[in-house]
Amino acid sequence: MTQALHTRPPRVLSASEKVQLTDPKGRMHTIVLAEGETFHTNKGLISHDDIIGRTEGIIVSNTGGVDFQVFRPRYEDFVLSMPRGAAVVYPKDSGLIVTLGDIFPGAVVVEAGVGSGALSMALLRAVGPTGSVHSFELREEFATIAKGNIADFFDGEPENWSVRVGDLADTLPQTFGPGSVDRVVLDMLTPWNTLDSVSEALAPGGIVIAYVATVPQLSRFVEALRASQKFAEPESMEAMVRGWHADGLAVRPDHRMIAHTGFLIIARRMADGVAPLEKKKRPAAATAAPEDVSAWTDSEVTEAAIGARTAHGKKLRRVMRDAGRRLRDADRPGGPPPGSGTAAPAGSANPTSTASTTSTESEEER
Repeated sequence: MTQALHTRPPRVLSASEKVQLTDPKGRMHTIVLAEGETFHTNKGLISHDDIIGRTEGIIVSNTGGVDFQVFRPRYEDFVLSMPRGAAVVYPKDSGLIVTLGDIFPGAVVVEAGVGSGALSMALLRAVGPTGSVHSFELREEFATIAKGNIADFFDGEPENWSVRVGDLADTLPQTFGPGSVDRVVLDMLTPWNTLDSVSEALAPGGIVIAYVATVPQLSRFVEALRASQKFAEPESMEAMVRGWHADGLAVRPDHRMIAHTGFLIIARRMADGVAPLEKKKRPAAATAAPEDVSAWTDSEVTEAAIGARTAHGKKLRRVMRDAGRRLRDADRPGGPPPGSGTAAPAGSANPTSTASTTSTESEEER
């Protein structure tokens, strides 16, 4: 018997949706559709009404005759163009965290260091509506930025996500009982300081994942995991992405690549009272000198020391205003409808521009 084909009606673009316009040179612009609005380019205008009601994958022309491809933005497009106060976890790393960390639908996930909310979005999509993500952040301004970005990404703050301001080592035991968490993701300067609370909250077989920037951080966290005797042998890795130029017979690697962004360390929780198997290794040729050990353990880990770029002062206040502005404007009495285009992108010099646009950042800005 012939099986019936699965069909569904095409999903058309509607007002208040975000779309990404790409010109022949590959330049991208993200706009929020609104009836009667116009997107201004330096070579002509595009009416939003020419896009609303049609499917993505179309081509529209501006009044100057320049063609633009129209698609909904991908997760990567949103992350690389959203307002940010702290450096984001890049999609190449969040993809590894979700897959190698085995983030599954229905999981209870704890995240420490919400930053600008990029990783939270990936975790929320992975756990689905039956799971939950609980974020902890030391800085209230970063929590505010993450709330705005996540609400913008999901068109409202997800019910299965919460963010709490405070130190994970102190607040996690007050929030979760022993063995009640499936996964813990640590994006912070000193993840080794949280291991007591993390190991208590994780269920046997649960996974802890740390995202750190430097070799000393990687080394200290791995040694702390081993010393705790509560985790199986950790895995350490980094991901590098190199694109390829493919044009007829001219096929070669790109001159630029996204190289080191951070290290991932992954370990699984042992059952209570069970020590992990010791890794067999050759005897060390020599012991470390005391001054080397001191440099490894005594130095303070700070954002400046590891070269982290974080917004401060006026820029941070602007990012806090921009994150989630589209949804806040829609809720304001007498304000414009969702997607009317009054919100300016991060870094825009004109906060009252006619259309909300954001260009995906260049490799140098990354």
